[in-house]
Amino acid sequence: MDKGVDNAIVDPGIYADPDAYHRCFHLLRREDPVHYAQPDAYRPFWAVTKHAHIIEAQRQPAIFASGGRVMLATREAEERIARHTGGSSRPYRGITALNGAEHTSLRNVTREWFLPRSLNALEADIASIAKRSIGSMAALNGRCDFVEDIALWYPLRVILMIFGLPPETEPMMLRLSKQINGSQDPELQKSASEGEHMIQVVSECFKFYAEVAADRRRDPKNDLASLIANAIIEGAPISDPDVFGYYLAITVAGHDTTSASTAAGVQALVENPQELQKLRANPALIPSAVDEMVRWAAPVKHFFRRATQDYVLGGKAIKAGDDLMMCYPSACRDEEAFVDPFSFKVDRKPNAHLAFGFVPHVCMGQYLAKLEMSVFFRELLAQVDDLQLDGAPEQSRTLFMGGLKHLPIRYRMRA
Repeated sequence: MDKGVDNAIVDPGIYADPDAYHRCFHLLRREDPVHYAQPDAYRPFWAVTKHAHIIEAQRQPAIFASGGRVMLATREAEERIARHTGGSSRPYRGITALNGAEHTSLRNVTREWFLPRSLNALEADIASIAKRSIGSMAALNGRCDFVEDIALWYPLRVILMIFGLPPETEPMMLRLSKQINGSQDPELQKSASEGEHMIQVVSECFKFYAEVAADRRRDPKNDLASLIANAIIEGAPISDPDVFGYYLAITVAGHDTTSASTAAGVQALVENPQELQKLRANPALIPSAVDEMVRWAAPVKHFFRRATQDYVLGGKAIKAGDDLMMCYPSACRDEEAFVDPFSFKVDRKPNAHLAFGFVPHVCMGQYLAKLEMSVFFRELLAQVDDLQLDGAPEQSRTLFMGGLKHLPIRYRMRA
């Protein structure tokens, strides 16, 4: 393949154009599914594009480990961040960058909290937030930008509720959530330098998180922020970098992925009215519809793994030290893993998508995200009729995490 494909893999414009993205990655899956990419301005890596190959790699964490690269960043960004952090090419320490017992110990801090039996106790509170969110559409006179007016705010308010953060923090948290994954989007960039953008946004996040953690250590409450801030791991208090990384993963990543999947779900229902009618006729399909929406959105575009030893993957000789980019939206459209993968089906079964990742780093908040979306679409079907597009949807320019930036819709509220 020519250098054009390598540069396309790291082009934010491709990720803002789903048709262009899927054309590019369909070609890779068909002709070179484990592709060695050497794009301009980036260190080289293997792009792993097929469902089976991602599973093969990720179920062997001793061979394909986290902790090297986490996401695509230019050489300039990695070098600038490394200078800022004293050697690390990552601006923060996060649970996704850990391996083995260290990773398991940190996940165990919130494991029980994120289990379905624990989350069920929050359903009534989440339903109340969903009802208010859908109800607010009545004041918008039958037209809105569903992303800006609804989808961004609903999961944010759920996150703030479980963290025990007051409503006045909403605007700041929404801005930071947008900016953390917006280093390639001109509307969101804080600096012309991608690395400087990341440093500024993460520093602002951590300054706020430090205040929250200090408050919860002085005066613990019955919220997730207190649970994390006061955790004991192997007999010692959790470190501040681990607290901040945890807070970032939940308050920002957990918000962005759920809002992106919710918005993608609305767009998919509008563009597939027969599936919307199927869902209206049988609301029991909501759980499977939510899984299909997450597959359709695939809001996490990639994570990296680093080979700890030589290995042959998809017929390619991976060398120890090589980086592998797990391309999740590509895997979620893999023709060998899904029947008719480019069709949106609310009753798709089975649906073994990889949008939540795969063991051992499968998303710990997946059940919360599914609960939020199930409750939301139950309310949407009950309160809103005649959903239609009211303009062209617009995707975010992001290489790492995100989805729709604007979704203009028309609708009619039910009496």
